[in-house]
Amino acid sequence: MEALEAFQTLDLRVGRVVKAEPHEKARKPSYRLWIDLGPLGIKRSSAQITELYTPEALVGRLVVCAVNLGTRVIGGFPSEVLVLGVKDEAGRVVLLTPEREVPPGEKVF
Repeated sequence: MEALEAFQTLDLRVGRVVKAEPHEKARKPSYRLWIDLGPLGIKRSSAQITELYTPEALVGRLVVCAVNLGTRVIGGFPSEVLVLGVKDEAGRVVLLTPEREVPPGEKVF
């Protein structure tokens, strides 16, 4: 498989967090997120992003998600999409986000 073909198998979309709360049943500190992905609907995700973000600060925020990796159940919560981030110099997760406002559900290319 060529590199471009491999990249195109991933479905990366922009979503807006509409609800966030602590995920108390997860083994590692996490939040349960509900993310509006426009035409794809609202999807859930369990995300280990508690060091830099509060639930209140996440609501309304745009995030980048992989939407076609399947569902994993984490602490009894179905995580349907993977929210993308990178580690900073201290090892904390920093969310990937568009630099400008874009509609939920837009495809990353």
